[in-house]
Amino acid sequence: MATSDNGLEAMLEAVRGIAPAIAANTYEAETRRWIPEENIELLEKAGVFGIAVPERFGGLDLPVADQARILTEIARSCGSTSWVSMVWMSSAWIATLYPDRAQEEIFANGSVRISGGFTPSGTLVPTEGGYILNGTWRFNSGVRGADWNICAALVERPDGTHEELFAIVPIKDVGIGDDWNVFGAAGTGSATSTVKDAFVPAHRIVDVSVFDSSTRDRWNQDLNGRNYNLTSYILATCAPVYIGLAKAALDLFIERLPGKGITYTGWTEQREHPHTQLQVAIAANKIASIEALQDTWLETIQGREDAGEKLTTEEKATIRGQVGYAVQTTKEAVEALYNVSSASTILRSGDFQRVYRDIAALSLHGLLTPVSSLEAQGRVLVGLEPGTDYI
Repeated sequence: MATSDNGLEAMLEAVRGIAPAIAANTYEAETRRWIPEENIELLEKAGVFGIAVPERFGGLDLPVADQARILTEIARSCGSTSWVSMVWMSSAWIATLYPDRAQEEIFANGSVRISGGFTPSGTLVPTEGGYILNGTWRFNSGVRGADWNICAALVERPDGTHEELFAIVPIKDVGIGDDWNVFGAAGTGSATSTVKDAFVPAHRIVDVSVFDSSTRDRWNQDLNGRNYNLTSYILATCAPVYIGLAKAALDLFIERLPGKGITYTGWTEQREHPHTQLQVAIAANKIASIEALQDTWLETIQGREDAGEKLTTEEKATIRGQVGYAVQTTKEAVEALYNVSSASTILRSGDFQRVYRDIAALSLHGLLTPVSSLEAQGRVLVGLEPGTDYI
């Protein structure tokens, strides 16, 4: 699998070094409904927010396989922090699809945090030199700490038709609501964002065609081996969050076992009970199988890019289905461990219950929910169209 030796191991070492501090902040992230500033500063210092920034702007520009490994490590410490990091990282990659003039503004500091609302719930009205943007976007993960925000919006053309465009605006133009109050992934701060009468210059607007994969005709010809299919790339950066959460659950469960008995039974050591051993093995193998499956879609994505080719419809549908299966299977691994945990697991002060709730909440994401994802793959397997444009 294609990886970048330059920077990856150093980045992984840096992320592992700050892991205890990030893990110690999980309760604060949940109660504040946003990750602590300390987490952001630690990740900034480690260089995480330059991972997807082009080299010509001072970024690391790591391939998707390397990005996945780093996001998994962050998720082992805090699911919300990893999810936000994923959003900022993948949206930085999206920004590389904008015209050079926009990129020069966005990547001016070599490290950047970009959030986005990708449901076209905004409007763009043409004006001299650009557009006037208005709109509201729900579930905008990471917007509270972003530098820029991508806004999907519709523009009405002279013939009465509507076209979907994607504007990128500085965060000063974005209002942030206080409506993120949820039972899982609470630290992501995925609040509603609003833009009112903001002028967006034409060079900070792109249309859907720019998001097509491996076309070799984008604004910026030099994508340094990162000319990925949009949806497949997004899916490949989301999956590591689930894998990291499942690994965290396994670690936390095993850490609690020594000296822990089974209440109201004669078992003074739960780890000696065959059922516990069975569930631990099942969980570990579910996680390992998904990591192996992840290797296949990462190899497919990078392999097509290295060859200068588009992913086929079958490959894109397979990637979506396999990532949906990964969401389902990692959630099952965590549930298997939860089901053999003691009653004290439900205490808010404990970390395991938070991991359990985080993965349960994130499994409902519309692009990642197993049912829709497996349906798309299954339709293609039986000779039908995928039934969705999101592959």
